[in-house]
Amino acid sequence: MTEIFTRERFGNPQFIALLLLLVFVAQCVWLARSEPIQPGESARVASGLQQWQHGKVAQDAAHPPLSFLLASAGVLAYRGPQDPASLDRWRWLIRAPWMVLGMLLGGSLWYVARRLYGNAGGYIALVLFCFSPAMIATSASFVEPPQTGAMWGLFGSVFTSIAVAHTLYAPRRVLWNWWRIGLLALSLALSAGSNFALWIAFPLGLAFLLYLAPGRRAAALAVYGTSCGLAILVLLGSYWFQGRAVAEGLRQARFLQLSPTALAMPESYLSFIERLTRTSPALLVLVPVAWLTMAAWPRARYFGNVAPLLVALLLTFWGIASPHEAGLALELAAMPILFVFIAGVLADLLETRFRPLLMGAVAGILAAHVLWSLVSRGGLLAAASKVHPGGAFRP
Repeated sequence: MTEIFTRERFGNPQFIALLLLLVFVAQCVWLARSEPIQPGESARVASGLQQWQHGKVAQDAAHPPLSFLLASAGVLAYRGPQDPASLDRWRWLIRAPWMVLGMLLGGSLWYVARRLYGNAGGYIALVLFCFSPAMIATSASFVEPPQTGAMWGLFGSVFTSIAVAHTLYAPRRVLWNWWRIGLLALSLALSAGSNFALWIAFPLGLAFLLYLAPGRRAAALAVYGTSCGLAILVLLGSYWFQGRAVAEGLRQARFLQLSPTALAMPESYLSFIERLTRTSPALLVLVPVAWLTMAAWPRARYFGNVAPLLVALLLTFWGIASPHEAGLALELAAMPILFVFIAGVLADLLETRFRPLLMGAVAGILAAHVLWSLVSRGGLLAAASKVHPGGAFRP
């Protein structure tokens, strides 16, 4: 145990990251305290409790049973009325799993960005995440349906696949890295089990594995097949291994929710810009800066930057072209990956001879991001009055 807490494993960077994550959780708690349980949230919890307690599989066209089981995981022993007013007394237990998943997503984001780009990249990505009103709201199940399970699952599917690919060139004794295989399986199960539209995690992970391990593709297929098998086992378990329920769920599931007409509507793009602004107005500056830097500067065009950019663009395109909550889930899932891309490009810029000037500019933008996030808490509360009965913001 003492080896875990050495200075190399847990030093100042880890301590600062932990403080930022605690601030993130405090903001989630503040929002969760301000918003009572809504009808849509109570319906998800009630459906999940019916499955936990009576075996009646909960699902709809957009969500597999795992999403309902997670929604009710904090109140498994509850046997009382399942209306919003009664469930509101258990608000903290109901929302705790989403906050935990949000904190795990933030920790994973910092770990990936720091491994790829150093301390500067890790801090930039984590500050963008921890003070993003959209990330806080979905983790606190405030107004919008909670998406932290889907977000963490998709994020883990992409970056764990990349990590697994790099281990394939290590000595054969580490080929079967069961810790990473299990983490990849959990990520795939969480993403696909949260929203049918996020089945995209499966081909994305496979694509990265095959691309990064051209000389070990047979091993890559074996490892990925094992992870997929474990993930599918978890997904079947969420159906209580009921073949009829699985067949019915697959029959009504909406896997590919693309609407070509949405791509031709200016409102779709305006709605995305609104959600991007709600994630952070700083992104309206940082995203174009990062794109232009990559286009003009060959040094920034390497796999560590290109991969998260391509994934973020794919998810954004899919989200804009998908209606209703499926699009929201895809666009939210793109945001942490977009944070990684921005952190990578900015970290590269900070290694140039213009570091003093750029450091001031980056620090100023992040400080403005933090200040706007803290000030906008009142705005988030006011926005609750602009909610549809289903629980999504009006565009």
